[in-house]
Amino acid sequence: MSPLESDERSIDMDQLLEQARTVWEGEIDFEGQKLAELLTYAILSISGVVAFFAGYFTQNIYNTLYTGLGGTALTFLLVVPPWPFYNQHPQPWLPPKTGRQAWQGVSIEVDGKKVS
Repeated sequence: MSPLESDERSIDMDQLLEQARTVWEGEIDFEGQKLAELLTYAILSISGVVAFFAGYFTQNIYNTLYTGLGGTALTFLLVVPPWPFYNQHPQPWLPPKTGRQAWQGVSIEVDGKKVS
């Protein structure tokens, strides 16, 4: 394999990684985080109770395990990806400042004395 072929493959992998990053990169606002946390607790709790009773009534530990794993997988699919409904209340961010703009209006005081 020549060095040129290696560079072509790395470019292809970089493009592939960038595409994967844009697919999975997403924003979740604070309300979305609260909703994701609520869904996590609710689904895992309900699936745990259902798994317990499924195993208890059938007297089969595999039913308990499979039901619990199914609830965990469902929770994973609902909570981990950044679904659009988790970003319905985005927060506005301040525009970035560079150079001297960043330090304008900033005053640092130490023991009551102005440092800058």
